[in-house]
Amino acid sequence: MDMFPVRTTQRHQFVDVTDQVQQCIDNAGFKDGLVCVFVPHTTAGVTINENADPDVVTDLLDTLAQLIPERAGYRHVEGNSDSHVKSSLIAPSLIAIVEQGRLKLGTWQAIYFAEFDGPRNRQCWVKTIG
Repeated sequence: MDMFPVRTTQRHQFVDVTDQVQQCIDNAGFKDGLVCVFVPHTTAGVTINENADPDVVTDLLDTLAQLIPERAGYRHVEGNSDSHVKSSLIAPSLIAIVEQGRLKLGTWQAIYFAEFDGPRNRQCWVKTIG
């Protein structure tokens, strides 16, 4: 397993970590199989989406904020219940294909670390399988 740090600067933020995941694959000398990217945090997640137009990330964050508002009478006393709900919807892990040592993503796709309770110092764990 490999890992890398992610420093977020906003409460809600998507950080493109595609290059860091690829670096983990390179470091492992991995050629073919799968890669699992896991976020060991209950108020963050990881997802794949478009990286060509930054408005897509803005739209995703805006939609999540509308669907799951920061203040909605939650019972959790820490004041970050919306972050827990958002991270559950986005998910703490993903699997991607690796072929000939390269991530097999679509033309416009990137891997994003999804922060919902920042700013924070976070981690992504990466495991190659195959």
